[in-house]
Amino acid sequence: MPTVYVNDQQIEFGVDERINCVQAAQRVDVEIPHYCWHPALSVVASCRMCLVEVGQKKPDGSVAMQPKLIPGCQTPVTDGMVIVSDSDKVKAAQQATLEYLLLNHPLDCPTCDQAGECYLQDYSYRYGRGYSRLAENKLLKPDKDYIGEQITLFTDRCIMCTRCVRFTREVSGTAELQVVGRGAREEIDIFPGQPCDNKLAGNVVDLCPVGALCSKDFLYKQRVWWLKTETSVCPNCSTGCSINVDQNDDRVYRLRPRGNPLAQGHFMCDEGRFGWKYLHSDSRLTTPEQRQGGKVVSRDWDVILPAVREALVAAGRDKKKGIAAVLSPWMTLEEAYLLASYLKSLSSNVSFALGPVRTVGEDDKYPKDVYGRPMEPVKFTIRAEKCPNCRGIEGVLRHFAGSVVPMGDVLGRAASGDFAAVYLVGGDPEGWITDAQAAALEKVDTVVVQDILPSPASARATFLLPGGSFAERDGTIVNHAGLAQEIHRAIRSPGEAKPDGRILWDLAGRRGLFNPASLRKEMGETIQGFGPLRIGKLGEYGVRLEM
Repeated sequence: MPTVYVNDQQIEFGVDERINCVQAAQRVDVEIPHYCWHPALSVVASCRMCLVEVGQKKPDGSVAMQPKLIPGCQTPVTDGMVIVSDSDKVKAAQQATLEYLLLNHPLDCPTCDQAGECYLQDYSYRYGRGYSRLAENKLLKPDKDYIGEQITLFTDRCIMCTRCVRFTREVSGTAELQVVGRGAREEIDIFPGQPCDNKLAGNVVDLCPVGALCSKDFLYKQRVWWLKTETSVCPNCSTGCSINVDQNDDRVYRLRPRGNPLAQGHFMCDEGRFGWKYLHSDSRLTTPEQRQGGKVVSRDWDVILPAVREALVAAGRDKKKGIAAVLSPWMTLEEAYLLASYLKSLSSNVSFALGPVRTVGEDDKYPKDVYGRPMEPVKFTIRAEKCPNCRGIEGVLRHFAGSVVPMGDVLGRAASGDFAAVYLVGGDPEGWITDAQAAALEKVDTVVVQDILPSPASARATFLLPGGSFAERDGTIVNHAGLAQEIHRAIRSPGEAKPDGRILWDLAGRRGLFNPASLRKEMGETIQGFGPLRIGKLGEYGVRLEM
């Protein structure tokens, strides 16, 4: 196989593989600092931070080095190439580059949102001189809060890496951002009257390696070193974007995309990025309730869960009526499996249905041309299907029920008095049941509703069980393409609400603590198409199911 040498470390790469010096160095944990390069964007080699020495190893073992430093981001590796990133010559170039980039940069790290995760800070510490020789006044440029509805630009912090400009041209295709001026007067700006408000605009904040582009939603809310991060999956559509959930004191402050080549790549849409505010809604269900005759008789989990179990067992013994369950596409695989398997253990006369799958318009594909039409190749898609786990829940339903039926079928039978008990799981923050649909529950003796927000169904519930949002649960989500990814609990549920998996684990009478990994192994052994889940831990990128 072709071989390249980075600081005397040997690396092999594929014959048809095309990588640059920065990527080759990453494979042996060698950092070649860079600002303008990003794996999902075109190469411009403008920041000059990644300058390295390059040579070629000859058959006799000697090495012929090129006389000049070259940008590592722009240089593809070839067989026998020698890359040196830690020589005195390279270090001097790095120090000079950083000194140039910092000439007019303001010393506002104490107030900058990027402080703590800023490439300028990190590289200055690792590769810089630690002092400036500039004797003149810094060139000050005005801030631009008109750049976009969700983003603001601190112009004097910008190092002109142009990542944001390339993103709006190459990924979103909307091209709102541009470079104006020349030389020391270069700035990022928008075309007049065309702010950067496309549905992917928030990604320019993540792309900015310094504190120039900031999110108005997060601005001055938290210092990043206070935040705790957990990996998860965006629940706002079936694309299944891998994300990081950043929180402090059990309050989410931001969601960030987590690069995943099997899912969405490096980015996420603004619908998902800013669509988590319902997590902290004042309307969240926080207390379990048991009702009789329209009055609340208990708000104690230790009383209510045994009562739910007793009511479901009694319903399972009813020879004339059956049990029905509505599994929400917002549930995890583990939750759906726990509920379905438990109800099946109580009675063979159990009817299952899929909760409403909210669909809005058509799939929105990027980049777009000047007429707003999607172009090939598609680099990002916002799915019309606005729920995270429809395909996974369908797999569970086919295993336990043989087919997938809509919620309306079960509610129609409930209105005819076919069921002694109905278990409904919600989770869609936009609502999943209407008053007219919920009226069908009036002829059911036991109605169990598990949800995060009030609904017409919760108002008619015999037992109301407050569950957790996606940020409060552990489990598995399957996207539109059959990619199964883990979500992890980042915050505690408000009040006495509990993660859905814990509720159903306890309801089913399972011993110990809720364990998603063991349930994944069990599902992999039990459900056809879920075989890859047998590994338990799905890794950083997840696994594709054989569905």
